[in-house]
Amino acid sequence: MIIGVFGAGAWGTALAYTCAKSGNEVMHWGYNGIFDGLNDLPKPDTVARTSNMADLKQCEYWLVVTPAAFFRETVRKMREFYAGQPILICTKGMEGETGQFMSEILNEEIPECQDVGVLSGPQFAREVATGIPTGSTLAGNERIRAGGHKALSSLYLQDCDDLIGAQFSGVGKNAVSLISGFLTVKSSGENERALVFTRAWDEIVDIAVEMGAKCGTFLGLCGVGDLFLSATSPTSRNFSAGESIARGEPYAGTVEGIFALRGLINRAEKLGIQTPVLCDMKEKMGL
Repeated sequence: MIIGVFGAGAWGTALAYTCAKSGNEVMHWGYNGIFDGLNDLPKPDTVARTSNMADLKQCEYWLVVTPAAFFRETVRKMREFYAGQPILICTKGMEGETGQFMSEILNEEIPECQDVGVLSGPQFAREVATGIPTGSTLAGNERIRAGGHKALSSLYLQDCDDLIGAQFSGVGKNAVSLISGFLTVKSSGENERALVFTRAWDEIVDIAVEMGAKCGTFLGLCGVGDLFLSATSPTSRNFSAGESIARGEPYAGTVEGIFALRGLINRAEKLGIQTPVLCDMKEKMGL
């Protein structure tokens, strides 16, 4: 299969390499031809790089792996070259200005696409790229899941039909990871950290269920699996950013957890759901 990967950061590069290792040809697009992720790792011969989106029109299956902040701009440009490919969203997050999920943005920008899926789970990019065993939730319809298994056969994929829950899990773990990092520095002890951590996650699940998500989704790889990985490890950008905020230090790069926390609170307010812990943590972090 010929796979098109949009996004050339560490995660986009890791997935491009994984698709190649799974026996596929890959056309990897980078904005302005910049490929700045995992450059110390050897590029598989079956990965071709391009700055021209038109080169991905020939691909049979698309993966979108751009940061949430640039997702809308990217998929808007992609529409010109869309030819009926299933689109797998590999971006975790919410749009800062609107609080929309990536699937909602995709539905607005490429409304003719009927096959939209989500890949989410405990996935540090470098470990995926180097072949360390990794599992992910693959959410979507039958066509999305069939293509995803071919594209990413070297990963352990847990099938799911709950697109809302899979996205909420990814967004929620970003917010809780940020909170967890902050509490590592600021909490009075481990008991308090566990208390706030659990209550924050419970509020996120309440919002998701109100929007139609399934509770069981939050017990899968995209839920507790990703939460365990990201909310307990300084390797996580959100966790380390939370620590930096607690210490009054600058943090590096795009921190999805900040947008996630704001977006989740906005969603809850629109639905009439109380989120005292999320609101309290947002105030304490000065966000």
